[in-house]
Amino acid sequence: MSREPVGAVRAVDDRRPSLRKRTLQRARSLFRRGFAIASLCGAKGDIGGLALLGLAVLITCMSDSVRAADSAAIWPQWRGSSRDGQVPTQPAWPSKLSGSSLTAKWRAELGPSYSGPIVAADRVFVTESRGKKTEVVQALARSDGNVLWSTEWDGALSVPFFAWENGDWIRATPAYDGQSLYVAGMRDVLVKLEAETGNTQWRVDFVERFKTSLPAFGFVSSPLLDGDAVVVQAGAACVKLKRDDGQTLWRSLADEGGMMGSAFSSPIKTTLAGREQYVVQTRDKLCGVEPTSGRELWSQKIEAFRGMNILTPVPVGDAIFTSSYGGRSWLYAVSGSPTDSAQTVREQWQNKTQGYMSTPVVIGGHVYLHLRNQRFTCIELATGKERWITQPFGKYWSLVAQGDRILALDERGELLLIKANPEKFELLDQRKISEQPTWAHLAVCGDEVFVRDLKGLTVYRWSE
Repeated sequence: MSREPVGAVRAVDDRRPSLRKRTLQRARSLFRRGFAIASLCGAKGDIGGLALLGLAVLITCMSDSVRAADSAAIWPQWRGSSRDGQVPTQPAWPSKLSGSSLTAKWRAELGPSYSGPIVAADRVFVTESRGKKTEVVQALARSDGNVLWSTEWDGALSVPFFAWENGDWIRATPAYDGQSLYVAGMRDVLVKLEAETGNTQWRVDFVERFKTSLPAFGFVSSPLLDGDAVVVQAGAACVKLKRDDGQTLWRSLADEGGMMGSAFSSPIKTTLAGREQYVVQTRDKLCGVEPTSGRELWSQKIEAFRGMNILTPVPVGDAIFTSSYGGRSWLYAVSGSPTDSAQTVREQWQNKTQGYMSTPVVIGGHVYLHLRNQRFTCIELATGKERWITQPFGKYWSLVAQGDRILALDERGELLLIKANPEKFELLDQRKISEQPTWAHLAVCGDEVFVRDLKGLTVYRWSE
């Protein structure tokens, strides 16, 4: 049987109304509602005033609608718009995955990659490794998967022999700011590309800039955009760069790089005890970092086998949840005045469960976590009590949540729809969607589901 060449696109019939048509339909509906509300508000007899009042109501309704649609319709970075795997509650997810509820829209054949897809309004950005020597970034039309542009650079890196099973292709998920794309290459480089054309705007080689060793497992950390800066765990440290030209603002938490340095985790920005900060997990500790100076605010040693602190730290109020391979699961509370030079961290609880590569989601005071032993568990955040644990699944899940629903992509190509229920594991539906490994993070945008397997990207429409 012949195989589609790399870069080929297979189209699937899609009779859904276009985004523009749906937006116009929504606008007309909102205007009629605004006009009716204006009538009830006492503007009868004054057509001009009625129209203006109706328009004001329309604008208010539309602004709320657009805000919800904007956050639901794109996937700009690691774990989505809010970097926590959560998506807006509208449009509501269907209750099943089977049959006509989940239909393929198009597929693009690609080379291998672990980077999750980045979804903009009109395009999808993907990465791949070709021929064990080149890294490629492409923009695909969101409507049909056709290639809009492609750019590449030399970027081969062979990982240690004991990690060969998981490949040595590009790993980190890019970040998108609406105009530019920030892509991490395996050889510890960060490249800023113009989103419209793919032209290179700047490139930082961290090994060259800081005279550090190549990370043995490649550049794994996914970039974090913050105002006019980009924060990465690269160059054997946590580094903050200016977004306009890539110049270094600060470098903090330096380690030895190479085999036992260079992070697997990705940074987040949050507020703990009234103080904005980056929370950064290195190979051996969890830290709070002051955004302006890069100064360490607090730190906590994290036990892990060979420094396998991989998942992204999860903020819960003024506390941080983390879990490690060869360690345990912990919740750490951070305290102190926003004006103090340092903050205090203390363990609230720990339990025996060990996470691995999957970053959990938090729903209703519980953390839902895929474990090193391939089981899925629910942990009560107030106490650390394990509410339930399942039988084994695959080695990795990427998780996206909406309300009390969790969509999980198993690395074996299985998609699972789960109801978040602290009382029991409640699997609503399950479907095999790929014969290829699916290690890249799932993306969910409105009624579209983006699945990057090892040999391509498939876009699904998910509806009742």
